[in-house]
Amino acid sequence: MASKAHHDSDRTEIGGDNGTIVFYPRALNIVWGADTRYWRLPEKQTDREKTRPAELIQVSWLEVTGTTDPLNEEKSYKISFELSLKPDAFGWNGCQLYLMAKLGRRGRYKWTKVTFKDQPNNRPFTVPAEDFVIKVPPSTDAEDRKLYFGLYEVWSGKWKGGLEIHKAEVAEVAAGKS
Repeated sequence: MASKAHHDSDRTEIGGDNGTIVFYPRALNIVWGADTRYWRLPEKQTDREKTRPAELIQVSWLEVTGTTDPLNEEKSYKISFELSLKPDAFGWNGCQLYLMAKLGRRGRYKWTKVTFKDQPNNRPFTVPAEDFVIKVPPSTDAEDRKLYFGLYEVWSGKWKGGLEIHKAEVAEVAAGKS
């Protein structure tokens, strides 16, 4: 077992281009992520085409978060996670996950519910189903333009497992589409 239970973001595992920031599994903060009883994290890889997902073995507290560098003022950004369920996944039936995001440490959270319904096993899908967009207001303070986001299920107390996290994305939305 690791000396520390939680996996802290490895900023070198963030990629992307053309207005999209990609958080590969090791770029995310994962509660209990450094404990192999609960999560299996991929090794660091340089070939992004073959990046393996983070695999949830079992937890009752799901908290996976990320933080961006300051975003561009007066732009909008869509936040999403690419996930999959293994054939032996459990605990997701009727389970409400929440995708939450805020700008700046003192910002107010915006959130949406995510429910897994009829998801095929072993095939990636994107959550949320509807666009989840955050608009960055004009600001002179770079700290207020950092995006804090995450995927959470911490309220039910139910054990769940078999979830794979392939990546999270923060993508700039074209003007007029926010």
